[in-house]
Amino acid sequence: MTPALELLKKARAPHHVLAYEHDPKAHSYGLEAAEKLGLDPTRVYKTLLAASERHELLVAVVPVAGSLDLKALAQAAGVKKCEMADPAHAQRSTGYLVGGISPLGQKKRLRTFIDCSAEAFPSIYVSAGRRGLDVELAASVLAEHTQATFADIGRP
Repeated sequence: MTPALELLKKARAPHHVLAYEHDPKAHSYGLEAAEKLGLDPTRVYKTLLAASERHELLVAVVPVAGSLDLKALAQAAGVKKCEMADPAHAQRSTGYLVGGISPLGQKKRLRTFIDCSAEAFPSIYVSAGRRGLDVELAASVLAEHTQATFADIGRP
């Protein structure tokens, strides 16, 4: 069991776990999850880490069918600019491997921003903390357990 699932179980938060056989040759972890689980890619979200000019790591949760708008993330976070975080730094800070980074149960609590498109769905899918493992939950449940802010940070 991953730290993300332990957190949800301990909190008795409503969620559903989905597993699939991860292909190490997959180019996009999130799109692979959507395809293998037969899910609408607009409801599957990826967890990305960005670094501000002050070297603060920020978590961004955006649809796998789109991309992260770094300027919008910087504005939402109240910083001047952001760039994608170094993958090794992201792994050390979260305790998860790239491709399996969950917004839940990270080693260090980081400021988290969820694209506001998530609020339109009854539930969304995010990594459960391991490649090949996703969790379905309401965006409001995700926000509650990550202390996240909803913001317009995703682009199609």
